[in-house]
Amino acid sequence: MTMPMTLREYLRSCDIDFEELPHPRETITSRIAEKSHVSGDRMAKAVMLHSDSGYRLAVVPSSCDADLEQLARLFDEHKVELASEQMIMEHFRDCDAGATSPVGQAYGLQVYVDDMLLHQPDIYFDAGDHETLVHMSGREFDRLMHDSPHGRFSRHY
Repeated sequence: MTMPMTLREYLRSCDIDFEELPHPRETITSRIAEKSHVSGDRMAKAVMLHSDSGYRLAVVPSSCDADLEQLARLFDEHKVELASEQMIMEHFRDCDAGATSPVGQAYGLQVYVDDMLLHQPDIYFDAGDHETLVHMSGREFDRLMHDSPHGRFSRHY
């Protein structure tokens, strides 16, 4: 599979300069970073969340986990949980299972970006399949995420 059209068209409509980089088939973001020789702080991973007010996407460095308690405070919710695989597949229909893109805006989701990803020199993320990375400058990523709320809600493993 290649980059889904939903993602490709969204990036183009936002006039984002990016490149696609092939990598050996892998499903775990931190291993993709390692095999691609990309720092985990520059590899963004998507974490789909569920709470009483619906579904959202948190984007954190691949070297970190999303802190659900911190996100609950940020969202002013009592409880935030990880979304089920079924719900992820329903939202990201044209992506491979487990290859969720951090560009949730393309899929109608509110995106929250961890501060650790902002102002990086370069950002890489899953292109919606298990064999392609999207690479863009940190400036382009910041521009892409400019309307997304941000905060510090990741924690290292």
